[in-house]
Amino acid sequence: MELQDIFIKYEEAYMAKYKPSSDQLKAIYAIKNCRTGTYGANVKACDSCGRIEISYNSCRNRHCPKCQTMAKEKWLLERQDEFLPIGYFHVVFTIPSELYPLFYKHKKEMYTLLFKAASETVKELATDKKYLGAQIGCTAILHTWGQNLLFHPHIHMIIPSGGLTTTGKWQSSKKKFFIPVKVLSRKFRGKLLSFIKDKLDESLRDLLYKKEWIVYCKPPFKSSKHVLNYLGRYTHRVALSNNRIVNVTNDHVTFKYRDYKDGNKQKLLTLSAVDFMRRFLLHILPTGFTKIRHYGFLGNRNKNTKLRLCQKLTHGKLKPLQRKKYTALEIMFKVTGKDFTKCPCCQEGHFKLIATTHRMGSPPITLLTK
Repeated sequence: MELQDIFIKYEEAYMAKYKPSSDQLKAIYAIKNCRTGTYGANVKACDSCGRIEISYNSCRNRHCPKCQTMAKEKWLLERQDEFLPIGYFHVVFTIPSELYPLFYKHKKEMYTLLFKAASETVKELATDKKYLGAQIGCTAILHTWGQNLLFHPHIHMIIPSGGLTTTGKWQSSKKKFFIPVKVLSRKFRGKLLSFIKDKLDESLRDLLYKKEWIVYCKPPFKSSKHVLNYLGRYTHRVALSNNRIVNVTNDHVTFKYRDYKDGNKQKLLTLSAVDFMRRFLLHILPTGFTKIRHYGFLGNRNKNTKLRLCQKLTHGKLKPLQRKKYTALEIMFKVTGKDFTKCPCCQEGHFKLIATTHRMGSPPITLLTK
């Protein structure tokens, strides 16, 4: 069984117990109907033997595990020329569990402030000559889940090992991350609490100031290729992929997860199907919310100026940074090396689009050829 099958089978039971938000309802509908014909289909015919094939359209919802592979590959292809030939650091910003209710109640506002606090922390400390003395670039990615699907908002940040000085020179960092983790943690704590102080009562605010917040730096990547592979796993990940589902029996779902508190061991967790749906739907993002953001010389406004200069100073590739638009077939060919237009029946002809059926509620069909 896949996530789609679980949603189809247990949606009614879930609705009887919980009242989902409009964003959650959209995700439920999309996941249930992905590649079923609800969103239309393409009808193709081989120009040699006449074989007909029908491919059903995907929902393109960013929380659907069926749709993320293509979106991920497209995103990576568009950015493969933006990396520098240097090491990269991976920093993770987490928040105390006492803040989870506030974050869940005001998702869009709190997630935005989480990005703001994390990005300002690293940018401000990096410009301090005590640490690096340069402007850095970074890519930040929001995740809201733990491996057990419980609510756990945190930011993953990928940072090149160096920055651009005010005189336009490249300043390389040390092999270890250039900002001490404790300094990073305390500044991040101060930033975020200052942004949300009006939303906290005094006792909770005092408690949070006294706690040590968990911010940590993972071992640095060896090359930009490693960064690209890593980002591919993180940028378009959904709360739970289909390959982690082990079985669905007796109205219960069993899935694999890693217990980071127990030596990263892989374990199994079984939940009622309804509770499984509830946990998955905790992580539906507000409509239109940007979960991947770029800062510093990696920001969109700086890519054709400061990023180009950084590439030159670090002897990187000076390829055009204009974002190329890739078709689905181009992406599939680049990833697999296989021409999906070639007919598997006659091995000579190629498929041509002859008709499209539209999503439900639209005119039923458009013929493209006579």
